[in-house]
Amino acid sequence: MTVAQALVEFLAHQWTVDGDIRERTVPGVIGILGHGNVAGVGQALKQLNDDRPDLMPYYQARNEQAMVHQAVGYARMRRRRATFAAAASVGPGATNMLTGAALATTNRLPALLLPSDTFATRVADPVLQQLEQPWDTGLSVNDAFRPLSKFFDRVQRPEQLYSIALSAMRVLTDPAETGAVTIALPEDVQAEVLDVPEEFLAPREWHLRRPLPEPGPLARAVDAIRGARRPLVVAGGGVLYAGAEDALRSFAETTGIPVATTQAGGGALVWDHPANLGGVGATGSLAANRTAAKADVVIGIGTRYSDFTTASRTAFQHPDVTFVNLNVAPFDAHKHGTALPLVADARAGIEALATELAGHRIEAGYAEQLAREKAGWDSVVDKAFTPSGRDVPGQPEIIGAVQRASDPQDVLVQAAGSLPGDLQKLWRVRDPLGYHVEYAYSCMGYEIAGGLGVRRAVDAAGEDRDVIVMVGDGSYLMLHSELVTAVAENLKIIVVLLQNHGFASIGNLSESVGSERFGTRYRRYDPAARNFQRGDVLPVDLAANARSYGLDVLEIDPTPRAIEDLGEALTAAKAADGPTLIHINADPLVTAPDGEGWWDVPVAAVSTVDATRAARETYVEQRARRRPLLG
Repeated sequence: MTVAQALVEFLAHQWTVDGDIRERTVPGVIGILGHGNVAGVGQALKQLNDDRPDLMPYYQARNEQAMVHQAVGYARMRRRRATFAAAASVGPGATNMLTGAALATTNRLPALLLPSDTFATRVADPVLQQLEQPWDTGLSVNDAFRPLSKFFDRVQRPEQLYSIALSAMRVLTDPAETGAVTIALPEDVQAEVLDVPEEFLAPREWHLRRPLPEPGPLARAVDAIRGARRPLVVAGGGVLYAGAEDALRSFAETTGIPVATTQAGGGALVWDHPANLGGVGATGSLAANRTAAKADVVIGIGTRYSDFTTASRTAFQHPDVTFVNLNVAPFDAHKHGTALPLVADARAGIEALATELAGHRIEAGYAEQLAREKAGWDSVVDKAFTPSGRDVPGQPEIIGAVQRASDPQDVLVQAAGSLPGDLQKLWRVRDPLGYHVEYAYSCMGYEIAGGLGVRRAVDAAGEDRDVIVMVGDGSYLMLHSELVTAVAENLKIIVVLLQNHGFASIGNLSESVGSERFGTRYRRYDPAARNFQRGDVLPVDLAANARSYGLDVLEIDPTPRAIEDLGEALTAAKAADGPTLIHINADPLVTAPDGEGWWDVPVAAVSTVDATRAARETYVEQRARRRPLLG
C-alpha cells in the first residue's frame, strides 16, 4: 500500500466509544485536491471509493478554511465523539486551513487536518508553491500549524506513519487536550510504498475518558458551596460535550443554585427552566449579570472563562468571591487563581457534587430574588421581540421572528458580528444542542460552513432538525462559497442573511470607543474626504449572489410587514427539501437591550477627537472595577 492508502484505510477503522455509544471517529474526508495530494490522498480516496464507497466517503469543498469549519460544526454536534478529516494541497491550500485550525483548538473541538507538504527528498526543490527560507531550508508553510494545533507531526518517512497516526488519534479523542490535530504529508511520501501490518488496519476503539473527581478536592469544593449564601453556576460547553445537561438540571433543582451560561454552554438548561438566568458576561442578561456581581461562590463547570464570560474580569464583584472550577482540563480548572480546582468530567463531577450536597438548598430569600430577576428579564426579551412595524426592522425583532418560526429541536448556527451578543441575550434555547454559536474564535465566515457540518451531523444521527444559519452581510462576504456545497449535496440549511450594509458589531464598538463608526460602513469611496463614511450605499445584491449558486432565495421587502413576511418565509423554507436563503434588510443601529456587561477594548489615552476623549473617561471608570489578575 502507499502511505496515503494506508492512512485513509486506517482512519476508516477508528471508533470512538463513549459509554454505550460507539461511532466512527472520522466518518469522512472533506477535501480539495491539488498537485500536492491528487496522487496521494486523492488516489487513495478514489481507490477506496471503487472498492468500498461507504468506508471513507469523500466530500468536495470550495474553500480549505471552510473544510475545517465543517469538521468543527460536526464535532460539536456529535459532542466531540467524531469529526471529519480535511485534506488540502501544498502551499496556499494548506495555509488556508490555518484559521480553521486556530478555531478548532480555541474551541477545544477536534478536527483532523491533512495538509500536503513539499518533497521530503527535496529532489525537486523548490516545487510550485513552496516557501523557501535560506536560514532553514527544512522549513515549510505547514510549520505554521505548530502553535495552532494540539498535535503536529510530519511523515518524513513511510515508517513513521504508524506512530504518528496513533498519536494523532489519541489527541483527537482526548477530552482535555483535543483541538486541531495536524499530520503534514509530503507529496512524495504520500505515494511511496509501505508494507502495512494487518494490526494497523484492524478496527480500533478509543474510549473517551470520563475521570471522576478526587475525594480531597471534592470535599473542599463541597465545603465552599455549603458555606455560600449566593452561589452561582457558570455552565460552559464542557457540560454539553460530557452529556451532562440532565445532571446539571437535577443539581439545580435539588439545590436551587441558579445557572448562567456561556456562549458554548447555551442549551445546558432550556431557557424557561426556573434556574436558568440566561447568558452571563459582556453580552449576558441582566438577571445573570446582576446575580454574578453579588455571587460569593462561582461554580464554573466546563468553561474556559473567556473575557466575554467574565466581562473582562468585572462580572464577579463580591470582595471575597471564591471559584470552584470543575473541568476535565487542568489548565481551565485552575483559572482565576482558584484554590478549589476540580479536575473531572463534567457529568461525573456534577453527580459527585450532588451526592455530597444532598439535602442542601439555597436560602429562600435568595431564591425569591432569583425568580424576580428571571421574570424581569423574560419580560424585557418579550418586548424586544415585539415587531415595530418599521420598513427596516432591528436585529432583535428579526431574532424574535426566527425564534417563533423555528421548532424546539432546530439548531441555530452563528459565529461573529453583533448577532452572537444579541442571541446570547435573546435566543430562547429549547434543546441541549439547539444553540450553536462559535464564539471562542468568533470567526467571520464560520456560519455557513459550520452549518453544513451541523447538517451532516443531524443527517448522520437521523434526527428531525432544521439547521438555521443567521449571518450578517459582513460575515457572509467573508466565506459564502460553501453554499455551492449545500447545493451540490442538497444539504438542507436555512440561511437568514441580514443586510445592514457594513459591520454592525464593529460599528457599535467603534462608536463606544469614540471612533464614530469609522471604516465600518459599506459605501462608495469619497475621494475628497478619503474615506467611506458618506458615500452612496454599494449596489451589492447578495440575494442575486446566492441565487446564482443555485439556491432557492426568498427576499423580504422593506415594508411594515417585513417581520410577518420573514416568519412566512421561514415556514416555507422549513417545508422545502433543500437549502434556502432568506434575505432581509436590517437596521444596524437597533441592538438588544443592555445587560450591564462590559468588554475591555482599550480607548486611546489621548486624542483630538471629542468622542474619543469622552469614551476614554468611561473606559477608565469601567476598568477600575476589574478584579486583580490571578490565574
